[in-house]
Amino acid sequence: MVETRIHPETGKTLRRGERPQTVRFGSMSRIVDVPGWYPDDDSDSIHSGADLVDADRVFCEMKAAYAAHIRAVRKRLKLTQEEAGRLIGGGRRAFQKYESGAMAPGDAAIALIEILDRHPEEIAFLKSFRSVA
Repeated sequence: MVETRIHPETGKTLRRGERPQTVRFGSMSRIVDVPGWYPDDDSDSIHSGADLVDADRVFCEMKAAYAAHIRAVRKRLKLTQEEAGRLIGGGRRAFQKYESGAMAPGDAAIALIEILDRHPEEIAFLKSFRSVA
């Protein structure tokens, strides 16, 4: 017998099951099967804390991995956090937060970090119109 319940706001019938969810941090993403109460369509589902344990674990893993990635890219480019903050945006304090995993960079900063990771020679182009001491 399939477990069901009614969504308290939509009134839709929900069934217990698992669905793939994309977990993102920075430019990283992973798909995790998340248990929960799901409607037949793609509208609102309900999850308990226990349902989200795996998704939370994956998020924390990606947060740490992306922080290390940012630090590695910055060091490979031989930039201080202050220089990276001026070139990529956000300032020194933002780079400290990115590298500690306390905060993900915005989309524009992520794009620049990923471009510079793949094409480090473009640092000279970026420096040509941004002031870096």
